[in-house]
Formats: sequence, C-alpha cells, structure tokens
Amino acid sequence: MDDGILDEAYQRLHRTGPEFEGWLSNHGPMAVEALVRHGHGTRVHRWLDDYLRRLDELPRGLRPIDDWRAALGDPKRAGDWLAHFDRELRDRPWREVLGDWWPRLLPGIAAGATHGVIRVGHAVRVLRTDGENPQRLAELGQALGYWAARWQPVPGAGPLTGRSDVPHALAAVPRIPAQTGGIRDRLGRLTDVPEWPGAVAALRSPTDPAGAERTLTDLVHRTALDYLRFGHGNPVMLVHAVTAPTAVRRTLPALDPAVTRTGPAEVFARAARHGDEHVVKLADAVLESHAATGDDRVLAAAGYAGQLI
Repeated sequence: MDDGILDEAYQRLHRTGPEFEGWLSNHGPMAVEALVRHGHGTRVHRWLDDYLRRLDELPRGLRPIDDWRAALGDPKRAGDWLAHFDRELRDRPWREVLGDWWPRLLPGIAAGATHGVIRVGHAVRVLRTDGENPQRLAELGQALGYWAARWQPVPGAGPLTGRSDVPHALAAVPRIPAQTGGIRDRLGRLTDVPEWPGAVAALRSPTDPAGAERTLTDLVHRTALDYLRFGHGNPVMLVHAVTAPTAVRRTLPALDPAVTRTGPAEVFARAARHGDEHVVKLADAVLESHAATGDDRVLAAAGYAGQLI
C-alpha cells in the first residue's frame, strides 16, 4: 500500500467535516483507503479534487464533552466529539481508546446510516496493518467522533436470543410496508412492523470472539449474495448491509478479548458504574442465573437494561 498517498489524502480530508448537505456522510476517507489498499493510489488525488468540492468545513466545537451519555447522538456536538477523540488519541494508545468506546458506541450502530462504524473499520484496518502516525490516529478520532455525534440505535435491537443461523435469520426479516424515504425514515417505521421484534433477535448468539467472527463472515457473504437479488430496489442503501458488518469484523481483531466477551464480574462492574438501581438489581439476578445455568446469553440482559434506562 502507498502510505504516502493515503496520509496526504487524510491531511486534505481532515480539513472537512464528517457530513455535508445537512446529514450526508463524507465518504472520502473510506473511499481513498480502499483505493490505495487495492493498488489504485494514483487515482486518489484526482478523485479528491472533485469530491472535496461538495464537502463542508470542519464543524466548530461548542464546549468540551463532560457528560458523554448526554452528548451521544447529538449532531450539534459534532465539533466537540471530534475534539474529544483528538485529545484522547493524543493522550492514550489507540487500542485502549477503541476498547473503551467500542461497547459504548456499538449499540448506536445505525449512526449516520452505519457510516460511523464503517469509517471506524477502515481506520482500524490501516492502523492494524500499516502502523500508526498522526494522520492515521486523527482519522480514527474523526471516525469515532462522527459515530458518537450521530449515535443511533436500531429500534428494538437488543440481545440475540434466537436459534437461527444467518441465512434463516435474514430470510425472516420482514419488509416494511412503505418502501420510500431514506434509512432514517425506514428505521422509524420498524416499531410498527409486528414481526420485527422476533426477527431482530432471531440470530443465534455467538459464544466467543471466534464465533462472532464466523457469524459476521457468514453475514457479509449472505448479504452480498442478497444484494444480487434485491439491490435493484435501492442500489445505494443496500450496500451498507454488506459494508457495516464488514467494518465490525475488521475491528474485532483490534479489541481485547475482554471487550468482545464480557465476563460476569465485568457485567456487574458496568452495572455499578451505571448506577441505576434497576440495572444493578438485574445484573445481580442474571449473574445468579448464569451461575445456575451456564448460559452466557443471560449476561447481555444487564447491558441491554443499561442502554434502555
């Protein structure tokens, strides 16, 4: 990979914001990383000359992020979030920052039509495979900041409680009645679909990081094949059914196994940090259930309560 071209491209792009025209995602960092990765670096700067014309300036901050929970999903704080992660990545190793923020951000995976996690996946791939420097750390910071500013859960999503494999789980996903509007409009309609609560939890939960990677590999494979069947319905939107789980799979190897599989002690520690009495009591109860049954799935209930309450 031509590192010099990518780093120059990052420098040009980091003078722009993560969105343009109101809420459209800045795809520049993701696209140039892919072009350079696959040997087409000579196209990058000419491509950027055209693409940069449509982008907005870097957003200004309002005030430092103090209560991060309250600031999650507030696009008005985009400048603050970018500054926050810029400071974090100057002060601490990037894997440590990523490990702290991955479980906080992942429940809001729909952020920016999933471009938050996708941009993080591209940034992590560069850092893992090609090494770190200021431009690459800055890119991870902007990716994390964008995800935090647009943090958005998928309605009804929670712990996986089903027994289905990937093909059967995908086949059971219902269609929303009105196939109109963008992803934000369509996500909002899911709560009115009677079959959705069962479908969103139907996948069999992986029991370890290796299982999670296999599930994500299967998911990317199946959604890519499904794109051949359904892509004509919305060629751009359905691309993200492939690229978002790819980004998660790319990121997993950079995370400490303790992040991808939470043990009973950490379940209760997170509940204690959360502080709500109902979350604490639920964590206490599920730990007892886990000890009696050995079923790791019940541990997710406490974290889910922490997200909802």
